[in-house]
Amino acid sequence: MVAKAFRMSLYSVCLLTGLLLLLFPPPVQSDGEGKLVYYIPVEQTVERGLLAFMERSFEAAAEEGADHIVLEVDTPGGFVDAAGRIANLMNNTDIPITAFVVNEALSAGAYISLIADNIVMMPGTDMGSAAVVDGAGNAAEDKSQSVWLARMQDAAEKNGRDPIYALAMADRSIDLEEYRVDGESLLTFNANEALEAGYAEAIASNREELLEFLGMENAIEREMEVSFAEQIARFVTHPIVVPILLSIGSLGLVLELYSPGFGIPGLMGISALLLYFFGHTVAGFAGWETYILFGIGIVLVVIEIIVPGFGIFGILGIGAIISSLVLGSYSTMNVMVSILIAGVVTLVAITLLFKYAGFRGPMKKVILFDSTKSEEGYVSNETRKELVGTLGEALTVLRPSGTALVNDERLDVVSEGGYIEQGRKVKVVRTAGSRIVVREVMDNE
Repeated sequence: MVAKAFRMSLYSVCLLTGLLLLLFPPPVQSDGEGKLVYYIPVEQTVERGLLAFMERSFEAAAEEGADHIVLEVDTPGGFVDAAGRIANLMNNTDIPITAFVVNEALSAGAYISLIADNIVMMPGTDMGSAAVVDGAGNAAEDKSQSVWLARMQDAAEKNGRDPIYALAMADRSIDLEEYRVDGESLLTFNANEALEAGYAEAIASNREELLEFLGMENAIEREMEVSFAEQIARFVTHPIVVPILLSIGSLGLVLELYSPGFGIPGLMGISALLLYFFGHTVAGFAGWETYILFGIGIVLVVIEIIVPGFGIFGILGIGAIISSLVLGSYSTMNVMVSILIAGVVTLVAITLLFKYAGFRGPMKKVILFDSTKSEEGYVSNETRKELVGTLGEALTVLRPSGTALVNDERLDVVSEGGYIEQGRKVKVVRTAGSRIVVREVMDNE
């Protein structure tokens, strides 16, 4: 009886469960529902400021448990070192990454796109033209070019793409006639060509089509935005902007030394230097130690100006300032070149100020300009102009100096250059301070 009752109860539970499932079916989960997609813009020049922003974005995506990262690429390229660090950042994350080319992915932008797990391009967009050039726009040296070619090849092979196209993007000598590379141009794919060559997995006109390709139509979307501080950091850490900032900083402070009070030049100089440190701090390159070292340098230079010594304070101060600039920079070579440029600009400005402006402002207070002029009563030797034309007698031999008696006054005199015997008549011909010049008077004169 017990067994029969148990079977009846089990049957009743199963029947009731079936009825509930018929009346209240479980929700069918749509593709991508509940998943999280992070959009990260890769815009403007690829430099260390962009790297700092992407590091923050990847960290935020990991903390929120993002299921996919989409890099919206629109960049003309940038600097190799920054691109390499961004590639390391992408390789070290476990989150799948798609490069979504929304305008152009050139040079370093093409390299970053190739590192991604997928490449999706909008219609009318381009990717390629990735040769390494120096600051003057010329082809880089063979060593740098070789390293870059190896990186491009590795990036292509990472996702099973034919590396010949990646190499053609960076090497003009590779001729691929079917894609308009004639031995002089670098390979640049449009969206259709990239899809045909296997360098793009899809073409999507918008984010909706992109998510459909990824199978995440109903995913939750998050969009990272560059903060105002990061925008400033990206601007002031640009290798071209750094020497301009340092030149304005040094030039402004030097001009302030020649300006009464504290005015526009000083504000410009301090603002430029503060922008330099602020930008590099936001980008993660500078810490409080750089501010402390810079402050110590300024104090030492001021001490050298106010209390002139042997130059020790000045040398230590300048050394501390330069050290703080180097410590707060991402590239020692770049900041040293920038400091050199700023130094040249400052020296030229000082030269022009010395020549045309003279000393003004604080510099006027630390430099002695007074002189002992005769107009102000400072006379070391009075010029005896009244003696000119007076006759006298040589009391000693003049060879050419000696003593003469003029108007009953013994005077130290000097002949015009000749020898005058003792007792001969002389005539004072000119005077200059303590110097009295005489000439022998002949008997017939």
